[in-house]
Amino acid sequence: MLLKEKILNKNSGLLFYGLTPPKLNTDPEKIHTIAKKQIERLKDLNLDGLILYDLQDESSRTDAPRPFPFLSTLDPDTYAQHYLSELAIPKIIYKSIGKQNKEDFVQWICNKNGTTDTCVFVGAPSKNQHTKLALQEAYQIKKANNPQMLLGGVTIPERHLKKGDEHLRVFQKIENGCQFFISQCVYNLESSKNFLADYYYWAQENQKELVPIIFTLTPCGSVKTLEFMNWLGIDIPNWLKADLKHSNNILEESVEMCNKIAQELLDYARKKKIPIGFNIESVAIRKEEIEASISLVKTIRKMMNS
Repeated sequence: MLLKEKILNKNSGLLFYGLTPPKLNTDPEKIHTIAKKQIERLKDLNLDGLILYDLQDESSRTDAPRPFPFLSTLDPDTYAQHYLSELAIPKIIYKSIGKQNKEDFVQWICNKNGTTDTCVFVGAPSKNQHTKLALQEAYQIKKANNPQMLLGGVTIPERHLKKGDEHLRVFQKIENGCQFFISQCVYNLESSKNFLADYYYWAQENQKELVPIIFTLTPCGSVKTLEFMNWLGIDIPNWLKADLKHSNNILEESVEMCNKIAQELLDYARKKKIPIGFNIESVAIRKEEIEASISLVKTIRKMMNS
């Protein structure tokens, strides 16, 4: 089955891999080299799709200093078309709506009309950030100009612990045309299960259909990566932070935790027939962490097939 069919059929078991395109100032020859390595790593993984992120500066979200400087990256659409075309799997393009000019966005949407492209609209990281285009307006533009495009949304299960309304945000986005959701990286199992429970029971009480929720898992191979993940807003419980910081093998322990989270979410979702899947990524560019993420893909695939 095609990715679009699986999503529209609300299938469980979708498996994605997430990539950030190279930095904007990278030499074109080096970009080709990077792309070839990525294609080689991913081509035999039996993925349902490849996610290409559209990074935006998130400094408005927090007063804490960014562990690494923000550097703009290649447009994910451009990277997919010109560098990763040999990789014969569907591409899911992230689009950071807040940095889009309305006229350019309308033109982009219209150029995609009639294709099977899949896109995820991402809102601004905070209310304090100045935006050129609102997320709600982007939904309306997409609906008017390209209703065929498969549309995904972002969900943040950790936010559910604080506000208790993440499931309602998801259903509101479904009303706006979102047909699946990809989470921010999850390390807090309790918040993810709480979100799934409210998502499920609210749907039951209000006669709403459930759409696939794709949980993102990310290996952590160093204290620096841990600090960066924390800055990104990934909620890592204090006990787990302490265990990882003092571990003799932080990468191995983090992968073990990712596996435990995946298994518990799968067990919970299967009992209630909630369609879920996973997106594996590496926020670091260190070879060890990338290889760990590839290994995690294989493990999660076996887990979902068992």
